[in-house]
Amino acid sequence: MDGMSAVKYAELGAFLRSRRERIRPADVGLPAGPRRRVPGLRREEVAQLAGASVDYYNELERGAGSQPSEQMIAALARALRLSADERDYLYRLADRQVPVQGGAASHVHPGMLDLLGRMPSTPAQVITDLHVTLVQNPLAVALVGDQTGFRGPRASFVHRWFTEPDTRLLYPEADHEGQSRAFVADLRAAAARRDAKDPEAGSMIRTLLAVSPEFAALWADHDVAFRRDDRKRIVHPTIGLIEVNCLNLFSEDGRQRLLWFTPAVGTESAGLLELLGVVGTQEVVSSPRRTGGSSPTRSG
Repeated sequence: MDGMSAVKYAELGAFLRSRRERIRPADVGLPAGPRRRVPGLRREEVAQLAGASVDYYNELERGAGSQPSEQMIAALARALRLSADERDYLYRLADRQVPVQGGAASHVHPGMLDLLGRMPSTPAQVITDLHVTLVQNPLAVALVGDQTGFRGPRASFVHRWFTEPDTRLLYPEADHEGQSRAFVADLRAAAARRDAKDPEAGSMIRTLLAVSPEFAALWADHDVAFRRDDRKRIVHPTIGLIEVNCLNLFSEDGRQRLLWFTPAVGTESAGLLELLGVVGTQEVVSSPRRTGGSSPTRSG
């Protein structure tokens, strides 16, 4: 059974079922619909939210099937709106190492997921303080591409910004210098807010100092400023240039941000953003499918 005991498989299935039955469809942005004979979500709804096949999820609840991957556990935790303790418990039941907070499999605060689900007409996503994208709504994917499939150091958009030139095609070249300066100042603020011995932030900074002269020069300026709000020009491959306001809502510990995009006043961006739902998901250079990364994992 792929390293898992029959007891753990059974407990995993029972735990998933108990968490599924406590959630109302409205909690995850689904219509209640008629003739619900059981409390909570249907199995196929959880599978859809987690990006899994219905057959695979059914096997998990029956206490069978293959050992779920770290990415699948993270997706299930988000789909079922698990608390941090429940998420960690799910990892241990699956005999998987609990990921450190801050990486691509970080636990997303249920409150942020709830807010994200209530913004269907606004591009929005949840990112970490190191700019690792954890989950996006469809309009955010349509606007900036799928950012959730990267792993390791490349999971951070800031890391890719200074190490992978194609990442910068998301913004006009005239804006690159300002974006670089803002990213570095924000990273310094985030690193200072973390523990001084935090391995993730420290490793990222050391790597960028070694491989990017631009980053090293900006880091030496000692600028520090969180990106609480911003005005950005985004280059969409189909629609063209879209000017937006980028707003942030910070979690209590500052490690996660709900980021959403609104049309900049005095521009044509309101109409352009409405086209996103028609154009659909774009294949931009930020997508791991275009830069050699792993395939993205859909999240709830």
